[in-house]
Amino acid sequence: MVRISSRSNLPSCLLGTLAILAGGSLSLVHAQSSTGTPKRTFEVARATAPIDLDGVLDEAAWQSAAPMGDLIQRQPNPGTSPSERTDVRLLHDEDFLYIGVVAFDSEPDQILATRMARDASIGANDRIEILLDTFQNQRNAFYFATNPTGALIDGLAFGSQDLNTNWNAIWDLRTSLTDEGWIAEIAIPFKSLNFPANSSTWGFNLSRTIHRKQEENMWSGGRLENDFLQIAQAGEISGLEGLKQGRGLDIRPFVAGSWVHSAATGQDEFDAEPGLDFFYNLTPSLKLTGTVNTDFGETEVDARQINLTRFSLFFPEKRSFFLEDVGVFDFASTGPQPPGGVPSAGADVYPFFSRRIGLSNGSEVPLEFGMKLTGKVGSTEVGLLGVRTDATSFVNDKDFVVARLKQNLFEQSYVGGIFAKGDSRNGLDGKTYGADINLSTSQFGDNNQNLVFNAFALASERDGVNDDDNKSFGFSLRYPNDKWDGMLVMREIQANFDPGIGFVQRDNVRMYRGAVSYNPRPKDFMNIQQMFHDVYYTHFERLDIGQRESSAWKVTPLDWHFRSGDSIHALADIDHTFERLFTPFQIAPGVILPPGDYDNVRSGIVLASATKRRLSAFVNFGYGGFWSGTAEQLSTTISYNLPPRFSFQLRTNQTFAHLPEGDFIARTFTSTFNYAVSPQLSFSNLVQYDNRSRNLGWQSRVRWTLRPGSDLFISFNQGWLAEDTGSLRLATLDTKLAGKLQYTYRF
Repeated sequence: MVRISSRSNLPSCLLGTLAILAGGSLSLVHAQSSTGTPKRTFEVARATAPIDLDGVLDEAAWQSAAPMGDLIQRQPNPGTSPSERTDVRLLHDEDFLYIGVVAFDSEPDQILATRMARDASIGANDRIEILLDTFQNQRNAFYFATNPTGALIDGLAFGSQDLNTNWNAIWDLRTSLTDEGWIAEIAIPFKSLNFPANSSTWGFNLSRTIHRKQEENMWSGGRLENDFLQIAQAGEISGLEGLKQGRGLDIRPFVAGSWVHSAATGQDEFDAEPGLDFFYNLTPSLKLTGTVNTDFGETEVDARQINLTRFSLFFPEKRSFFLEDVGVFDFASTGPQPPGGVPSAGADVYPFFSRRIGLSNGSEVPLEFGMKLTGKVGSTEVGLLGVRTDATSFVNDKDFVVARLKQNLFEQSYVGGIFAKGDSRNGLDGKTYGADINLSTSQFGDNNQNLVFNAFALASERDGVNDDDNKSFGFSLRYPNDKWDGMLVMREIQANFDPGIGFVQRDNVRMYRGAVSYNPRPKDFMNIQQMFHDVYYTHFERLDIGQRESSAWKVTPLDWHFRSGDSIHALADIDHTFERLFTPFQIAPGVILPPGDYDNVRSGIVLASATKRRLSAFVNFGYGGFWSGTAEQLSTTISYNLPPRFSFQLRTNQTFAHLPEGDFIARTFTSTFNYAVSPQLSFSNLVQYDNRSRNLGWQSRVRWTLRPGSDLFISFNQGWLAEDTGSLRLATLDTKLAGKLQYTYRF
């Protein structure tokens, strides 16, 4: 094998290779795009009379509107007519896009709708999903969804199949149940969207899921290879003329207050401060977002985890300011994500990770102000971010700057660059910069398959640190299709690569990953909808000494998903891992693993019952070698629903390890119980415990939407500390009650 130097001249060698690959791939994308099938189109009529948003399409404007045409079944029988009819109509006036859906159902008593709250998880519900690709760039889209009880779900779709539903827009809808099915009436303000001023045509797609039948129907692109989030498969809607964004200005003042009772001192601390968020469309396609004296009191706490690896855990961003147009800052150094059940490679590189701003060592740092400019200028996507954080007792005031550009190429590809400056750690500052390329097509080969190639190169600089070995680079090739799925990935993270406001799980390594999945859909065999068979190999090599640091084979010979919704994810999978420790590793208190090689084989059983039932369960039991000994690992999830208002879920993760260095048990328990009075008023509760910290935590939250864009949040946080592991004697920790009232004015 030819060894590659890890010194600083490597990125230029890589980029030379990438240029050759890119040239061939670009011409391929262009050629295949020119032979693609025609897009489905529809002209949106202008509403001739006012529309009352009540979940009943009885206005004259709806009666005169032409239907969009029949949906196409994507699964289980792709390309055929749906089992139930769906009538979709679109209208617009100068302020709103109206979407009316009549979802006929021959068994209306079997309609599934278990959730009602804003941003609820409706994956186990009948639902309508909508994509609006307002720029027709086939890369980014606004996402809206609802179920028969009127839950409001929104998000930002980006990349090939990425979706962030933590983003919230101002919009509204009403639903109703009938003897013939259910109806959704949706109004999306043009003030809530970015779009080009000189185009009256948008990308559009709509999907209807009938969950009890495991059936998905789409307006455009109803093929198994075309996941709904593949924006390139959307059709087109035209006639969107005379749209108004007003002055394009939203002002959202808020007041946030808190009361904290210290268990240690018995003292009470009160705090109340005003703040302001604003959103201004400089042009219809370019938005300026600002925040002053920011408060994130409405944000849910992170899920509790116990780390049994040597590397950092990743927690997703949930704060609203950083989620605005999040897809612009997406970089080609992450993924590809493997299918469920296959662990991530643990080598994702984030040159910008927004959780590094406003958080330091798990403690919150106040944000004085932040500004963000996002959108499009011609065919170029722009993202500029500037944030200043206040000084605290543990960190000085800090300034952070991020700049991101993406130049769109052909139908689905881009080339881009990024620059990030700042470091959340006290006394440190740094810079990260680099470039990436994405070449994507959904028309590869004779059968119009998906193919994605990504490559990137990054470098970091820190004051007082040697600039040698400060780079990261790599590429990935993914063939993400229904029957066959595969990937090849190479990624290098050098020892001194340290993105100050980025994130990496490990450094001083070169990673290779190869994988193939064969996923047939047998006909008339044991009621199986699809079988999955995976083989994954991941290899990490230490750069400084050229030795293997870790590797893993993951083989799944049996993963069956039934038409009932039940599944057998594993009965005899093989997980062969190798770990080489160069220094001692403390895996649990008092349990220290010495340097050496650790070669283990594990297997497991994974069963899941259909989520369409009121009571459902997921069980994952693993057994076999674990470091220097053995371990049993048990993960369970039990869910119970009383539709549509109440839901309960209990999740447990337990590891029972038997090692020569010492036995230990690692446990986490997480419970959620939520109640929705209506889509506008909901109560959520999160209770968590782990035996590593011995901390029991409870967060209770109330969200009341007074009107779209104006909300009242109340959160209550209480913690307790167990005296000893397994002890029922709990000491009360601090108590916190916080509230936030925000009101949006649109101009």
